[in-house]
Amino acid sequence: MAEKDLSVLQAAIGYTFQDESLLLTALTHSSYSHENKSTAENNERLEFLGDAILQMTVSHLLYRRYPGASEGVLSLYRQFLVCEATLARVASRISLGRYLQLGRGEERQGGREKRSILADAVEALLGAVFLDSAAQAVEIMPAVLYPLFEEELVACEQLRTGDYKSRLQQLVEQDGNERLDYRVVSTQGPVHDPIFHVEALLNSNVIGKGVGHTKQEAEQLAAREALLLFGARNL
Repeated sequence: MAEKDLSVLQAAIGYTFQDESLLLTALTHSSYSHENKSTAENNERLEFLGDAILQMTVSHLLYRRYPGASEGVLSLYRQFLVCEATLARVASRISLGRYLQLGRGEERQGGREKRSILADAVEALLGAVFLDSAAQAVEIMPAVLYPLFEEELVACEQLRTGDYKSRLQQLVEQDGNERLDYRVVSTQGPVHDPIFHVEALLNSNVIGKGVGHTKQEAEQLAAREALLLFGARNL
């Protein structure tokens, strides 16, 4: 991989690695390392670390950003920010897919655009930044993460406004033959603090899923995922 390409990626995330081998590992999918036995390790261990770092950093960011928000609201925001779909969108904005080292089979199957691979790579990248920044990690991680997730931070504040459901309803109503419904798939957690799993259905076909501390919040997330499926922008 060309050094100048890595420079472009590092500029996109606002962080320059002291040890670029960490960055290369974060970009190495297991399919590549399995096909190239003599190469360095893949990004799965960094992904494990990055997942924990992401949860902690986002929790801290939300705690400081919304001092009056309840635990339920903060949990909803965090769930929205660290889900696979959000991470994949972050990856797309920084063109992370083009930098990945993939095996030939995964390359043929469109691995550079697979949501799961992109989301995992974002977590691995954050894990690599954490290790590379060492003693400065407490200051650097929020500085890296905030710009990457700024659009999602704005979007998650709209989850309880009814905006996504209204936009989806307007889209569906363009064809009078379509029927939009929301279905509670399951409810988990204690009675005083339940978690609702909801599906958005178009003519009985699932077009979006959401999880929230109220049915309304879960429906908002399901509607937003459906809008993304239909190609909506600026969400």
